[in-house]
Order: sequence, then C-alpha cells, then structure tokens
Amino acid sequence: MTDTDWDERFASGEYPRAPEPSPVLRAYEPSLPDGRALDVAAGTGRNAVFLADRGRDVDALDASAEGLRIVRERAADRGIGDRIEAIRADASTYGFPSETYDVIAMSYFHALDRFADLVESLAPDGYLFVEGHLRSASPSQSGPSGDRYRYAANELLRAGLGLSVRYYDETTTERPGGRERATARLLAQKSTGGRQSYPSRPDASERWSTEAVGSTDPDESDA
Repeated sequence: MTDTDWDERFASGEYPRAPEPSPVLRAYEPSLPDGRALDVAAGTGRNAVFLADRGRDVDALDASAEGLRIVRERAADRGIGDRIEAIRADASTYGFPSETYDVIAMSYFHALDRFADLVESLAPDGYLFVEGHLRSASPSQSGPSGDRYRYAANELLRAGLGLSVRYYDETTTERPGGRERATARLLAQKSTGGRQSYPSRPDASERWSTEAVGSTDPDESDA
C-alpha cells in the first residue's frame, strides 16, 4: 500500500481508530523499563497510545499523515498528548537514532532489513517487541494475501538471537467471523552476560484471553 492508500483507509474508518495492543505487550508492560519508547509504523496508535498511557514518552513513527492525526487526537482525548511525538517518515528508510529508546514496538510491519537498526536504536537493557504475520501450511485468512510480508517459521526468532529473548511464540488465533490468523511474536532485551535480570512471567489469562475473543482489528496489510 502507498502512503495515500493508508491515508484513505484511516480516514474512511476501514481500519480501527483504537486498535488494541498485543496481549503479549500488554501483559509484559509492567516489567518493561520506563523512559522513552518508539512505535514503528504506528498506524492509529496501537502501541503508541498504550505505552504513553502507561507513563512513557513515545515517538509515533508512520508515513501516513492521517494515521498520525488520529494518534494525536486519541492522545489528546486521554490527556496524554504531551507524551507523544508524531514523526512522519517511512520506517523502511528512516534513520533511527542510536541507543535512544528503552522500548521499541513494531506490530504488523514487515521490516527484517531494518532489524539491526532497531537493535542499534535500543538503549542498553532496552526491550524490542515485534509481532507479524506468519506463513502457514494452511493459508491464513487474515493479513497479506501472499508470503512476501509474512515471516517464515522461526525467521523472527533467528533475527532476535543477537538480543536476550524473553518471550517468543508462533501461534494461530481465531478471529471474528471464524477467520484464523497466524502470528509470530518476539520480546527481547538488549543485554549480555551469563547473569541477567528477567521479567516476571504473566499469568496465562493475562497473556492469551484478550486476543482470541472480541478483537475488533481488521486484517492488517504490511507495507
């Protein structure tokens, strides 16, 4: 999709104005560091508004002016407008600053070629959360129609092995209308050494229950 396509999609309401963050990000958020966060390909603020609402200063990066307008409006409605900085730029070519962010989140934007740049942009001990569509033996009914913007099995995991992996899964979830979505999720920390600190493991109910039932997100299309 082009930037104009996304502007039209956001303006028409085809894409939800207030999509929910990943249940994995939500469940582990209390263990993540405070400070500055980045939402890559922010859209209408799936991660940006959530992280700002939890007290972080957030840079919301997206190529769509309309998406960022909605992010700013949502933040203002919640009284957290001063915590979000909108950055209009293409995540595929943006120059990410070095060792800047304590948390980086990227949902449903396929950019493995930028993975090293995202890691470089993490502050020491910062966390990277990435989720995206998977290729599956049974064609998934959600997400991109082809495999170009889907992760192969273990591809996202291999990309994150330069970090300390705190959580990883590849799973299929049922969505409204009986559709299924195959998704990979990675949470990893920029830390080294044989002795490290580890986040508490959330209860299973906190991890899983919020996505399989009642989600209002449409099929995301990666760019």
